[in-house]
Amino acid sequence: MSSYNLDEVKEMAGGDEDFMLVVVQTFLEEIPPDVAAMNEAISNDNPSLAYQYAHKMKPNLQLFGLNLMDQILTIEAWSKKGQKKDEVPQAAETITRKVDVAAIALKRDFDLE
Repeated sequence: MSSYNLDEVKEMAGGDEDFMLVVVQTFLEEIPPDVAAMNEAISNDNPSLAYQYAHKMKPNLQLFGLNLMDQILTIEAWSKKGQKKDEVPQAAETITRKVDVAAIALKRDFDLE
């Protein structure tokens, strides 16, 4: 089983392999640093900054079928409503792990290593 799902990317690309490659490269360039910045904001107890990164990543995480919406919503709820702080580290860890695994697989599958 793959750590990501390209169905939405393929649909968006309409069969254009070059476009798909650009979307994958953009994901690889932007999302891992955003995850790191989100984790840093959480470590620094900065919910508004954590929210900004989580919210920014949401469409890309969905696009690549990473099924992380519950974790993103946990971080957003902490920053917007000041709730569920105790669940935030686990949510961030899940996001980090899934993005790392997907990034490795995407690099391998698209020969970008």
